[in-house]
Order: sequence, then structure tokens, then C-alpha cells
Amino acid sequence: MTSPSRRGSAPPVVAVVGPTAAGKSDLGVAVARHLGGEVINADSMQLYRGMDIGTAKLTLSEREGVPHHLLDIWDVTVAASVAEYQRLARAEMDRLRAAGRVPVLVGGSGLYVRGAIDAMDFPGTDPAVRARLEDELAAQGSGALHERLAAADPQAARAILPSNGRRVVRALEVIEITGRPFTANLPGHEAVYETVQLGVDVARAELDDRITARVGRMWEAGLVEEVRELEAAGLRTGRTASRALGYQQILAMLAGECTEQEAREETVRATKRFARRQDSWFRRDPRVHWLSGAAEDRPELTGRALALLEEAVTA
Repeated sequence: MTSPSRRGSAPPVVAVVGPTAAGKSDLGVAVARHLGGEVINADSMQLYRGMDIGTAKLTLSEREGVPHHLLDIWDVTVAASVAEYQRLARAEMDRLRAAGRVPVLVGGSGLYVRGAIDAMDFPGTDPAVRARLEDELAAQGSGALHERLAAADPQAARAILPSNGRRVVRALEVIEITGRPFTANLPGHEAVYETVQLGVDVARAELDDRITARVGRMWEAGLVEEVRELEAAGLRTGRTASRALGYQQILAMLAGECTEQEAREETVRATKRFARRQDSWFRRDPRVHWLSGAAEDRPELTGRALALLEEAVTA
């Protein structure tokens, strides 16, 4: 792919997307190295400081000298905001493009990716509506509110986990404020940047095996101790961070609600369910170019990604 600094125009944005454990982070680093680019994180949980093992955050050595942005920017007590992420990501992309550097957006948080690259405005909030819904969440639990969401907006209910009370409340709030389904407020496929999206495609059986192995490595690397330390730093009060896969299950273990083995097994099950939701989200976007991420194809994945980028940019 021609160096963007020699093309005489701002380089495009490259987005590397797909389900968890598909190999996005490694491909993002490889693409950025070849293009003289820099990585911008699009994983909502990697925004949090200290959440390293359970989010599979690349170590400094694994980043291979490629600058990474929007990692470790929030305390675990901060509630995530897609609107704030959009502001931060676009500032980074604008800065890199102005310098002739390729922004490589990497992550599996679909709404964050769309918020960064697509025309997307976020409905405001109504403190009274939000407070009432949060009171109902506390009294009834997220399952009951998710059932209400499923009746009002089945598509939103399929995209939001029943356990994610914060997002269920937000969806119901938007429905009440706007009088429209939550998904009606999501953008069409109208990009605000020239963007090439690469999807890492892994067969379900292999992805399930990778998830099981990854959770095992996380436990061996000290995930339980990481959660203990973050609990002391306020993780349990963080409305977003406390719901992260692995962290939520270990917090339940630490509270005596389950055994460590049960927490580990539930982390595997919940991560597999989440990976399916991620895959379904990105499959709905016709702009994503899918590349096989099978284990035997890994040595060729970067080459095929770069060839596809060359073709897409010069088309």
C-alpha cells in the first residue's frame, strides 16, 4: 500500500473488527507497522486503567513499537460514554491523518467503532427519566427491564445482554425521550471518514476453543488478583467496568456468590455468548471485508489484509 504521506491527501482510517479472541489486536499491530500507522483502541473495557489481564490488553513488547492510543484513560469508577469516546477517538484520528499517519482503529465494541467512524449523534439524557429507570433497575433487576426492552425494541434487546443493566436503562431512556425505538437512533452506514473495515473471521468451533484457552491463560496470569486489587480501587462501584467479562464473575466469587471454578466456567460461557453478539453486529455492516482468521492462515493474514487495503484504497 502506498505510503499515505506520499499520496498528497490525508490517509484513510483502517478499522480492524470482529469478535473477541479472533486476533484483532495482533493484526492491528501488523497493519500499523506496515503502513506507518498508529493504533487507536476501540475496546470499551481497555479504556480502563488496571484492567489488563481480563481485557487481553497487549503488553508494551506485544505492541512492537507501534504507538497505541485511548488505552488506560479512565478510572474503573468512571461510567463509560460512547459520546465521550467518539470525541476522543475523532480527535486522535484527525491528529494522525493531519500528520500523514494511518489511524488503525482496533476493537470489538461495535457501537464504539460506529461512533468513531460514522455520522452518529447521541440523544440527550433526561435526569428524571434516568433516575426513575435506575430505581426500577435496582428494585426489579436487569432481567425485568430487558424484557420490557424486548417488547419495545426487539433488535436492541438482541444486541444488549440482559445482564447489562446500564445499557438496558440507556436504551429504555432513549425510547422514552425520543418516542422511537432505540435502534432507530443508530446511524445508517454513512461514514464521516474514508474508512476500510477489516473483519477477522474465525469459525465458531475454533473461536470457542480460543476463548476457553484464553480464559485459562488469564486465570494463570493472575486475573483473580487483578480483580482483588481493582475492587480495592472501587471496581465494584463502577457501573461499566464492574460488568466486564471475567471481572463481573470474579466479583461475584469474591462476594461469596459462587466458587472460583464456577466463576471461571461462567466467564467462558458468557464470553462465548458475547462473541456471537459481536459477530452478528459486525455482519450486519456490508462494508466490512472479512478475512479468515483460522490458526493455519495466521501467517498469511497480514498479507491478505494489506492486499485488500491496497485494492480498496486505489479503487
